[in-house]
Amino acid sequence: MSGFRTYDESDAPEDARPMLEAAKKRMGFVTTLNGVMAESPELLAGYNALAEQFGKSSLPAAAKQVVLITASVANGCEYCVAAHSTLALRARVPAEVVEALRAGRPLADEALEAVRRLTRAMVTQRGWVDEAEIEAFLAAGHTRRHVLDVVLGVGMKTLSNYTNHIACTPLDPAWAGQEWRREQAAV
Repeated sequence: MSGFRTYDESDAPEDARPMLEAAKKRMGFVTTLNGVMAESPELLAGYNALAEQFGKSSLPAAAKQVVLITASVANGCEYCVAAHSTLALRARVPAEVVEALRAGRPLADEALEAVRRLTRAMVTQRGWVDEAEIEAFLAAGHTRRHVLDVVLGVGMKTLSNYTNHIACTPLDPAWAGQEWRREQAAV
């Protein structure tokens, strides 16, 4: 859909400007996703709040990246797969893990594979995850708190994935090295 504008910290709606200024300080630039979300300062604030809380969640760092990439692949969000692939690699998630996630393939690491499977099931089954999937997740060393932390990550990605679908958010140059197309996933 066209017609959505990408704002920056100088021309965004007044309530969104402080959030875009903070994003610029944190990232070094205002992402086009944040620039699009700025049209609704409430959406931008909600997304930022969820991202902050997900960052504080009890999931291990690599597992958080697995949630973000897996949800984005399952939702077919080209922008978010590229962005989170870049960020995962910067966070030292092994390249083979990132490549497998982008392709929708199983992971060799049992604990991370359990995160991938649960995340994918949450997205594709709209939260109606089989008890067996939860039990497999727990058997891989995760906790019930981790289950709920995956829900938080999926919720965060739902906001950004859907925004990007509706607005056709242009890819930031910072993510271009990890550009991804939905056809690349065997999901």
